[in-house]
Amino acid sequence: MGNLFCCIKVEQSTVAIKGRFGKFDEVLEPGCHCMPWFLGSQLAGHLSLRLQQLDVKCETKTKDNVFVNVVASIQYRALANKASDAFYKLSNTRIQIQAYVFDVIRASVPKLNLDDVFEQKNEIAKAVEEELEKAMSAYGYEIVQTLIVDIEPDEHVKRAMNEINAAARLRVAANEKAEAEKIIQIKRAEGEAESKYLSGLGIARQRQAIVDGLRDSVLGFSVNVPGTTAKDVMDMVLVTQYFDTMKEIGAASKSSAVFIPHGPGAVRDIATQIRDGLLQASSHQH
Repeated sequence: MGNLFCCIKVEQSTVAIKGRFGKFDEVLEPGCHCMPWFLGSQLAGHLSLRLQQLDVKCETKTKDNVFVNVVASIQYRALANKASDAFYKLSNTRIQIQAYVFDVIRASVPKLNLDDVFEQKNEIAKAVEEELEKAMSAYGYEIVQTLIVDIEPDEHVKRAMNEINAAARLRVAANEKAEAEKIIQIKRAEGEAESKYLSGLGIARQRQAIVDGLRDSVLGFSVNVPGTTAKDVMDMVLVTQYFDTMKEIGAASKSSAVFIPHGPGAVRDIATQIRDGLLQASSHQH
């Protein structure tokens, strides 16, 4: 119907290329336009002005001889003021862009080691964008943005890199674990030392209290019972402690068997042994 009335419709974000007797005439903007075909006017085609994206996968080799696949994402669009150049000068825009991307990536990546390729992917993308912008602007296209979206080494290289990374992390973990165990042992030793110190203070105070109690008992008994000597009082105290000890051993539910002399004469022997020990200790101190 449009051709019958010599009218055409151009969609939004699109331009139409009008020719006359096979020669370029003008660029038609979105809307309705008159196309007098009987005067030689004809529609050569349409050109989209929308943003387009092309993903290019390029295999190349790094400076340290590792083959990698570099994926570049190119975002581009045709310029409305150069629509005739974009329509007539290029037959396949995507193949042309792909060729430039291959050329720049294969010129840039072989200068870098594998680790540097990952670190400098933004510089590689910038180099690709600059080269494309310079080349494609002559054909009526604008390069909006260029991204390096993936760098994929060979599978064996990826596995080796992961193993190196895992080994480094295990080494750090082992060092941290050893340091933690060292701190635990130091704290445990400090705790044991403090415990022994406090235990020693307690034992020393206990013995001092026993000595003070025995002294007070001997002095009090000698005053209250005339004719008794300090030896008699000490023997009585030792006998009392002996029976108290036997009582505690028998009352304990989990006590082990203890074999000690328990006859009447054994008490005197025990008292003699304790007293001799105390006297020998006192003589060594003096």
